[in-house]
Amino acid sequence: MFPSLGARLFIKAKEIGMMSEGYVWIMTDGMTNLLSLLDPSAIDSMQGALGVRPYVPRTKELEYFRVRWKKKFHRDHPDIVDAELNIYGLWAYDATMALAMAIEEAGTANFSIQRANVPRNSTDLETLKFFQNGPNLAEALSNTCFRGLTGDFLFINNQLQSSAFEIVNLNGVGPKGIGFWTSDRGLVKKLNSATNVSSKAKLSTIIWPGDSTSVPKGWEIPTNGKRLQIGVPVKVGFREFVNVTRDPFTKVTKVTGYCIDVFDAVMKELPYPVDYDYIPFALPNGSSAGTYNDLVYQVHLGNFDAAVGDITIIANRSLYVDYTLPYTECNVLMLARVQDEKNKNAMIFLKPLSWELWVTIFCFFLFIGFVVWVLEHRINDDFQGPPFYQAGTSLWFAFSTMIFAHRERVFNNWARLVVIIWSFVLLILTQSYTASLASLLTVQRLQPSVIYVNELIQNRETVGYPVGSFIYGILKGLGFQDNQLVSYNSPEELDKLFSEGTGNHGIAAAFDESPYIKFIWARSCSNYTTVEPSTFMLKTQSRNFQQFKTDGYGFVFRRGSPLVPDVSKAILKVTENDKMRRIEDAWFVKDSKCHERNNSVSCSVLGIDSFWGLFSIAGAISLSALVTYTAKFIHEHWEILKDSNSRPSIWSRMLHLLRIFNQMDPKAHTLEKGGEDGRSGINAPGEAAPNLRNGPAQADPNGEPSTEHVDSISDGQTTPDVVPSSEPANNPNQEIQPSTDITHENN
Repeated sequence: MFPSLGARLFIKAKEIGMMSEGYVWIMTDGMTNLLSLLDPSAIDSMQGALGVRPYVPRTKELEYFRVRWKKKFHRDHPDIVDAELNIYGLWAYDATMALAMAIEEAGTANFSIQRANVPRNSTDLETLKFFQNGPNLAEALSNTCFRGLTGDFLFINNQLQSSAFEIVNLNGVGPKGIGFWTSDRGLVKKLNSATNVSSKAKLSTIIWPGDSTSVPKGWEIPTNGKRLQIGVPVKVGFREFVNVTRDPFTKVTKVTGYCIDVFDAVMKELPYPVDYDYIPFALPNGSSAGTYNDLVYQVHLGNFDAAVGDITIIANRSLYVDYTLPYTECNVLMLARVQDEKNKNAMIFLKPLSWELWVTIFCFFLFIGFVVWVLEHRINDDFQGPPFYQAGTSLWFAFSTMIFAHRERVFNNWARLVVIIWSFVLLILTQSYTASLASLLTVQRLQPSVIYVNELIQNRETVGYPVGSFIYGILKGLGFQDNQLVSYNSPEELDKLFSEGTGNHGIAAAFDESPYIKFIWARSCSNYTTVEPSTFMLKTQSRNFQQFKTDGYGFVFRRGSPLVPDVSKAILKVTENDKMRRIEDAWFVKDSKCHERNNSVSCSVLGIDSFWGLFSIAGAISLSALVTYTAKFIHEHWEILKDSNSRPSIWSRMLHLLRIFNQMDPKAHTLEKGGEDGRSGINAPGEAAPNLRNGPAQADPNGEPSTEHVDSISDGQTTPDVVPSSEPANNPNQEIQPSTDITHENN
């Protein structure tokens, strides 16, 4: 825009009051560069406007050049006073200097211009004269770099580097710099000319039109006395959200409710006052004039300036109105009756522990029984006998430790340590199991009577939905037929439908938005429970949970309304402080019993994660005992394995080693304690008695009874116990150990 036209525009704007407080004017460099050409009256009408112009650093060279230029200009034009050189003249000077330097760089030996023989009035550009060394000059010009009057003059990728822009504010007699803009740093307050690093400080104070320092919005609410017309829905039920009452005597309409209080609190947070009136969307008789979609469409038609209520933010509505940010979360939930699950499951005794923990406990029983059998087999008569007897004894011993009912004594110190650690683990497990089972049997276990949507569809069950809600379309999309859908208006009507049941034109479940569902549940938590979409959609092929999620409740305004951004910011202020909680507490009474019942229903199953430390300790100690005992046994009979000159193979030698392991250890000190109890001891000479567990007595190759094994008798007298040899009779290496060689050794 030319300066003369711009000056006329600002003068006219001031005449009609558009240069007062609340307005914003921004000028481009076309006018800002030529402000010196405007007269004082034009400058006075532009007070408070912002302008942008290329930044020209103030240097001594520039000041000397201005003085020389003014002197020369005054000599050439003595009738013009106080002439000023603008940015375009400075650019022209720098461009001329760059061209001169490029010509010198390219050389002047072949400097020539070819003249074309064309008429003077010809407009054919191709026939005009041209410079024959143009490519060399262009290359030299692109490499030209110097410090000019307007700043650094250089080319980057054949493009002249752009300078910074100065932001000025017209305040007083002329423009005042308030900051800068650079392509790499954006808006800054100061430029460091030495390092070209800008400061990140805020811009200087701006004086806006009307001598105001507060940032204007650029628009204002009309002040012609018109108040905003806010449409509100007329509801039959759930009046805690929006309630419209009309006094029959005074004919005064009063609008209250949770949504109304939230809107009032939000409007009070605006930085400017807004007057509004609530207008019920109702017929002359006071009944509702339509659905929520109809109310929103009335805003689009201009019959209302906005709509307030429990209006859900939906995509198809946002096509013709603007929503604010949501002031409450909202999604679709299922409401179902509860039933007590207590004592209805015959396998409830398995529920306190997870199946992984049950399997782990069973495996540890087997492992502990095996470890104790290995440690006690050669020194404890209770762990001797036929294979099935030994297996039964080991299992009996392991499982009986659970109730501490085992009768077998253990003599090996490693076995005692294993049993002590395992008993401690079982003590913790049994105490935890008892507590969890008691909770399952005594605490009321309320579960929904129906959980999955596909069961409702397959069984032709009837479900409920709120009148005029978008949920009807969702249920139709899931596969419900029209005869399976029943609408309701209020919590009382919903209670009646649930009490009648599906057999008497009632319902088995209801689908509604979470604020309504939670409100109903808070009133009758002993009768109802809620089910999330992630649960009631589990057995369906569809996993589109987004169809059950909405953006919440929001306020509706006309498209392009300037109030929407400010109201959304005010909603954030209200929801982030204590005001929203106070409003919710005022309208929705929370039953503490419901809260306690909801917390007590959950009873977590004990899993392996809770006891992995105990199992790790017990397993490590048991495995260490097993490895230590095995290593000691192999070390004592190493001569059997290392004898490589004998004919038997390695498998035969290992089998021989196993036979030795299956025999009682004659060196065990437990064989000498027959006088201490009736189970262990040494039989007296002359009172030989066969060991029934090991079979009948068998003679050794020399014809003498084998005394390798000894046992005790019940009366405490010791006799040699004749035990059949576990080795072949023709084994020449067999040794017969007399009973007098028994020594005390603790295994």
